Amino acid sequence: MSTIRIAPSLLSADFTDIKGEIKRVEDVGVNILHVDVMDGHFVPNITLGPFIVDAIHRTARSELDVHLMIEKPDTYLERFIKAGADYVTFHVEAVDEAKALVEKTKSLGVKGGVAINPATSLEQATPVFEVADLILMMTVNPGFGGQAFIREVVPKIRALYELKQSKGYTFEIEVDGGVAVDTAPITAWAGADILVAGASVFKTPDPPAAIKAIAQAAQEGLAQRSDPKAFSPG
Repeated sequence: MSTIRIAPSLLSADFTDIKGEIKRVEDVGVNILHVDVMDGHFVPNITLGPFIVDAIHRTARSELDVHLMIEKPDTYLERFIKAGADYVTFHVEAVDEAKALVEKTKSLGVKGGVAINPATSLEQATPVFEVADLILMMTVNPGFGGQAFIREVVPKIRALYELKQSKGYTFEIEVDGGVAVDTAPITAWAGADILVAGASVFKTPDPPAAIKAIAQAAQEGLAQRSDPKAFSPG
């Protein structure tokens, strides 16, 4: 059985000690970090830019999963890759030719994919599936950390997983938003390979223990993935 990877979201970390925060989660086996980039236009919040990604890259051992919640992601793509991104995802809603931009991302030597908002259909991203390395399924509306998990997205995650299996697509499925011990099992069952966890890790007294608990809960869900009725998605 494969292992679900936990990607701590640095949006919820203490940036006055970002080096220490990264070390704490990496010391318990984390090998991917989620970095949220927001521009105040595509989403109503502003976070960080390439120079902060570069600083994170220089202190982290993990892969950097850079999630561009921005307008015109093609304008900034090369800057984030140069800063140290290993994965770059942008929102399918933000571009006209998502497949072409994923292909460009991959041509620049990193893994590329798209993020899909709760209200966006899988059909809108269909052209991307055959070339993507990652499909990021949002289980909150993007823009702020600490939001409640939107359970109604679970059937869409399961549908994506079943489509992936039937078509032989090779992308990983990542789930972002409200991931915690109580929601990890159903997202893992639905098809997630990577779970993004922010507040449920960094806003706890013991982030390493939180990661271990979420990972264990996810593995329990993964063990039941072959049973389509193991969880009620409603």
